[in-house]
Amino acid sequence: MKFICSKTNLLNGVQIVSKAVPSKTTMSILECILIDATGDKIKLTANDMELGIETKIDGEILEKGIIALDAKIFLEIVRKLPDNDISVETNDCFKTTIICEKAKFNIIGKAGDDFSYLPEIEKNDYITISQFTLKEIVRQTIFSISDSDVNKLMSGELFEIQENELKVVSLDGHRISIRKIELKQIYPNIKVVVPGKTLNEISKIVSGDVDKEINIFFTEKHIVFEFDETIVVSRLLEGEYFKIDQMLSNDYETKIQINKKELLDCIDRATLLVKEGDKKPIIINITNTFMELKMNSFVGSMNETIDIEKEGKDILIGFNPKFLIDALKVIDDEIVTIYYVNPKAPCFIKDNEERYIYLILPVNFNTVS
Repeated sequence: MKFICSKTNLLNGVQIVSKAVPSKTTMSILECILIDATGDKIKLTANDMELGIETKIDGEILEKGIIALDAKIFLEIVRKLPDNDISVETNDCFKTTIICEKAKFNIIGKAGDDFSYLPEIEKNDYITISQFTLKEIVRQTIFSISDSDVNKLMSGELFEIQENELKVVSLDGHRISIRKIELKQIYPNIKVVVPGKTLNEISKIVSGDVDKEINIFFTEKHIVFEFDETIVVSRLLEGEYFKIDQMLSNDYETKIQINKKELLDCIDRATLLVKEGDKKPIIINITNTFMELKMNSFVGSMNETIDIEKEGKDILIGFNPKFLIDALKVIDDEIVTIYYVNPKAPCFIKDNEERYIYLILPVNFNTVS
């Protein structure tokens, strides 16, 4: 096999597929990137058996062939080569020579026969959205998945399609994030749970361009993302997702409207007094037209007031400040509306159309040391 392509193309392709290379595995072939130069484009593939990524790049193929190269070594070599055309050539013993200007590397590859190709997926049920929309949906929900292995479903996000609406849900036991978008047409109803790892990697790869589309295909066990010259295939998480509708309520005793940036900045300042690992709540006291925020820790204390518009009762309630910051950071509205029921019930941050809903459980600050 022999091909020549620009460093830009090769590095971009290798970086994309490297996201599916496992950090730990007992199968050394999975630590490799498969380079397939048997077609009209150079195809790069990586697969950790849960997540697989394939992308095609332009280049001049002089001799057709296939080789599997250690992903980490190959990526670092390509990254550190001069910004010029790179030649990659292999012989019958899998010795691979990589040349760029005066730099020359020889590394040993593996036969591509043992490599696990991406599974063949029937592409029937699918939706089409912009790359920007997908990137935004993930950004606005991914922070509230759980990294615990106790409940696998909490490490993923629910993708639910009903007619012309896509609803994405994540939760970790302390909070729920919901994002809804209107699709351009009506689709069959679909309900799957996508691993958070897959969504994290996808959000790094897609361009975020409003004018570029991505097709998302669904099967019983897999989800497939197709965009540009790239295909991402991921296994779905199995099991029935949590019934969140019964946790959502339109009842409230207190409703406030507040400037998002003022609230976010205030909470951010308060966390200066919290050492890493400490679980100190921010205490919110809502009276008349003011929200007073208090923080007490071993380091010191602070309090600050913010003007609000209020309907309903006064309330004194405490929250984990990180949970409030995570939600407020991804909301683009200048003014946010927050609903409270009582000091022991979750608050809801949502817009009038419920395009986004963030549910956050309070903490009992009387018992937190």
